[in-house]
Amino acid sequence: MVYFSSREVAAISVCAALWSVLSVTVAPLFWQLTHLPFLCDLIGVIALMLSLWWARKPGAVFATGVLATIITLVLRPGAVHFFGFTAASLVFDLLSWLSGYERCLERGLLSGFLLLLVSVVSTAVAGVVIGSFFMPSMALARMGGLAVFAGLHALGGLLGGVVGAVVVSALVSRGVRPSGVA
Repeated sequence: MVYFSSREVAAISVCAALWSVLSVTVAPLFWQLTHLPFLCDLIGVIALMLSLWWARKPGAVFATGVLATIITLVLRPGAVHFFGFTAASLVFDLLSWLSGYERCLERGLLSGFLLLLVSVVSTAVAGVVIGSFFMPSMALARMGGLAVFAGLHALGGLLGGVVGAVVVSALVSRGVRPSGVA
């Protein structure tokens, strides 16, 4: 028996491709202009939320992150910092699973809070991984240290969580139904 349906694989692939292409084209421009790391988090969280909403299965969010990492590294081989976002997608998937996928995706204040919390924690993890392993210490020191860098990533996660929740709510209000939901 197949774990992911063809529609779920398509949703995972589209979300990963969207994340990768925007992270390779738009995010570096934003980084060069501002030296603020949160645009890639914002883009990533939106993609992860969409794949979570569509598939509602353990592993879908992580698969999105792994595929986005592969695509990003093919398009821009020097973007090894993206492994931090792979870690973030794993954390996002685990926290969503522990919280209960349906509980995270119900309409209401609690589900919105859970998704925002999952988004912030997972992107903070991305900031810690990227800051610890891939940022030169001098650049990180100028930015105020690892905690500030992780906080900036968490801010991107918060913004992405808000935008992602709005996008998912818009899809639901338009009658779009993910696979497996009656």
